[in-house]
Amino acid sequence: MVEILQNKNSATRFQILVEIAASGPAVQQKSIAINLGITPQAISDYIHQLVKAGMVDSSGRSHYRVSTKGVNWMLKVLRELRGYSSLVEQAVTNITVCAAIAESNINQGQAVGLEMKDGLLYATARLGDGARGIAVSSVSQGDDLDVSNIEGLVKLTRGKVTILQVPVVQKGGSRQVNLELLQAHTTGVNQVGAIGIEALISLKRVNIEPRYIYGVTEAAVESARCGLSFVVICTDDAIPGLIKRLREENLNYELIDLRLQNSAA
Repeated sequence: MVEILQNKNSATRFQILVEIAASGPAVQQKSIAINLGITPQAISDYIHQLVKAGMVDSSGRSHYRVSTKGVNWMLKVLRELRGYSSLVEQAVTNITVCAAIAESNINQGQAVGLEMKDGLLYATARLGDGARGIAVSSVSQGDDLDVSNIEGLVKLTRGKVTILQVPVVQKGGSRQVNLELLQAHTTGVNQVGAIGIEALISLKRVNIEPRYIYGVTEAAVESARCGLSFVVICTDDAIPGLIKRLREENLNYELIDLRLQNSAA
């Protein structure tokens, strides 16, 4: 989240810097106060803080200039705001019109229900108590359908990420993996990713081809968000970063140690 959207103090400091930059060195604190709807005393306190922080230069009474440090901070905030603006625009667009797979033949203007199945959004003729919308086009079963006027929430249960820990090569690599346990947790699973050469070779030893070997962490996150279970075979040195990312998304995960010495214990 953009800093100034979370912190009122940062937002006010940014606005004051914009006023100073726009009005020139002879800007009056009273004018800034009127424009921002803040008391002159509060503006005085903020400007004092900005001068002390090196973000504003003062050459005398009511003569202020945004310093290089202040300009750099303003540009940083502006970049963050632009990025967040793009995210908001995309989110609004997705709400206004979204794509779904037609579960059956759908006619233009028809009311449709929206359901998640196997990680994909489907438009169905059934109108339950979940999300619904209006079909923009007429399509056949299995086609992509544009849906507008979306209301409600798509019912979705988040998937679980299972992490299978294997040792790095310095500790034996794939040769120190309990292959029976590995096979038991990966056979018949569609969403399988491997992080590390040792993990990839461990899977090859049980004739399992991972679906993901690049961008595995984000693939696991997206799959779990969409209600799919995901298995990650991961070297122990990469596990902290993976778990940190899953916790950031409040995703459910289980860690299973495949190392032979731990299995034997």
